[in-house]
Amino acid sequence: MSSMMDSVNQRTQLVGQNRLELLLFRLNGPQLYGINVFKVREVLQCPNLTLLPKSNPIVRGIASVRGRTIPVIDLSLAIGRDEHESLHDGFVIIAEYNMMEQGFLVGAVERIINLNWEEIHPPPKGTGRDHYLTAVTRFDDQLIEVIDVEKILAEVSPAPEEVSGDALTEQLRISALNKKILIVDDSSVARKQVLRCLQALGVAVIALNDGRSAYEYLKGMLSEGRDPATELLMLISDIEMPEMDGYTLTAEIRNDARLKDLYILLHSSLSGVFNEVMVKKVGANDFLAKFRPDDLVDRVVERIKVVDGL
Repeated sequence: MSSMMDSVNQRTQLVGQNRLELLLFRLNGPQLYGINVFKVREVLQCPNLTLLPKSNPIVRGIASVRGRTIPVIDLSLAIGRDEHESLHDGFVIIAEYNMMEQGFLVGAVERIINLNWEEIHPPPKGTGRDHYLTAVTRFDDQLIEVIDVEKILAEVSPAPEEVSGDALTEQLRISALNKKILIVDDSSVARKQVLRCLQALGVAVIALNDGRSAYEYLKGMLSEGRDPATELLMLISDIEMPEMDGYTLTAEIRNDARLKDLYILLHSSLSGVFNEVMVKKVGANDFLAKFRPDDLVDRVVERIKVVDGL
């Protein structure tokens, strides 16, 4: 138990400080890519893969790792590049997204670097809509690209987006029409998923793509004499975002007496045993792993009931 708590303490030191660690890797060429260390479970030489009939072409097979069966996605193929030809000299990054483990086949794994989220920027304007990046940064004069893994996973295995509506009474539907929610997520796929889910519920939605923009939006409301905690039913925020992450956004809100009562739900593909510690540390009200539309609606419905006394 003590070793587990030591691990928790070590991994949560960066929480609320707007810092992250990136594991750097390469695909088939010299370009460096990064993945948040929080999502990485282990890195290993590519094991033997078993092909799956009729699977998505970017899934190179499944691997058996310590008794677990894990699908392995060729990241180079996933972003439109050539496939990794020689599996035996590749590496697999095993990561957890949305409460599930996936393996990502890469050419080489470099090292871990520590950065400030302010050094992580959205992809340059003009890159179009079809790219697979959520962010870019520089380290030692090298460009590092952060791949939009959620977009890749949505293409391989689309998450359900339909809302059952079982919990929605007529009174709740009427109450929802008078509510407004601020959502923040750097992934265009994730934003659209949440947006469609909330629009099915009937609430109005303001969608932004990073924590800095969200914080400036809230401060703008205050400068206009508006009370975000009263006007907004809740803030639904991703955790990994350029400029300012969800942890730091939450901490900044809680440190501002004018915003401290705003209800915050952290909604992230970062999942696992550390979430309870993280949520408590930064002062968020709740955490929900992506993407479960009925669970998200349930959280919103419960909040409506509290606010309206239903």
